[in-house]
Amino acid sequence: MLSHCLTLVSPPEIEEKLLDTLLEVAGNEVFTSTPTFSHGTAHGRLSSTEQVMGRSRSVQVQILVKHDELDELLAALRTGFAGTGLRYWVTALAQAGEIE
Repeated sequence: MLSHCLTLVSPPEIEEKLLDTLLEVAGNEVFTSTPTFSHGTAHGRLSSTEQVMGRSRSVQVQILVKHDELDELLAALRTGFAGTGLRYWVTALAQAGEIE
């Protein structure tokens, strides 16, 4: 049973690698990816234009996962994306399903 929503906020430079990794590691789960803006990113990661604007282009990915798969997925992301600026948070799901 799906129990958590893992939200990832990624720099655009690693988007394709991130999506490929998710397809490999969690290929049976449905996930979404959306262009977005991040606020509060470390200035060392921002271009001069982004520093003036106070935001940076990012990609947000949300994936619903089972409780027992969450730690494995996070471990794979930590191994493959250390130092890239990939951020995440996890929220518990009250309900999820498909309208048929």
